[in-house]
Amino acid sequence: MKTDRLNAFTDGVVAIIITIMVLELPVPRGSDFTSLRPDIVLLGAYALSFVNVGIYWANHHHMLQSAKRVDGGVLWANLFLLFWLSLFPFVIRWIGEVGVTAPPVAAFGIILILAALAYLLLERALIRADGEQSKVAAAVGSKLKELLSLGLYVAAVPLAFVSPWISVAIYAIVSMMWLIPDRRFERQL
Repeated sequence: MKTDRLNAFTDGVVAIIITIMVLELPVPRGSDFTSLRPDIVLLGAYALSFVNVGIYWANHHHMLQSAKRVDGGVLWANLFLLFWLSLFPFVIRWIGEVGVTAPPVAAFGIILILAALAYLLLERALIRADGEQSKVAAAVGSKLKELLSLGLYVAAVPLAFVSPWISVAIYAIVSMMWLIPDRRFERQL
């Protein structure tokens, strides 16, 4: 199988995830900007989640453009990634219900950890499908940024029980690291 169908499927699922996330945002009760104040935390959680889903989508897109073939292992690895990304709306709603408290902030971190692991599994599955000499294998390289991100997520989960805001700051820092475009795959194209 070629990568275009998998890319299109993933695009559709990501679009649905983002749509569900925005539907979790309540409509303000007033007509001025101060009526947004009660939902500012939820808006922040939405923004951070949107950025994370967007980062995964963009990197997924570039990685699949570098790949030549898709097999069953790639399909399942991709579904595993999409499963974890699909939980972002759930955790946003939880944060919206109870605020920036330890359990939902830690759950956000666990979802980030599992999405990062799923992405690494997808990389490996694509390399297995295309071979060790593939463009994907050449682009992946050292994985320093991925491993640093994963380490920060792992540290942030228990820190949520010390101060949820420290964890939120760590999640935001990791997101900012990934906002700098990852050109590894673009160089292979």
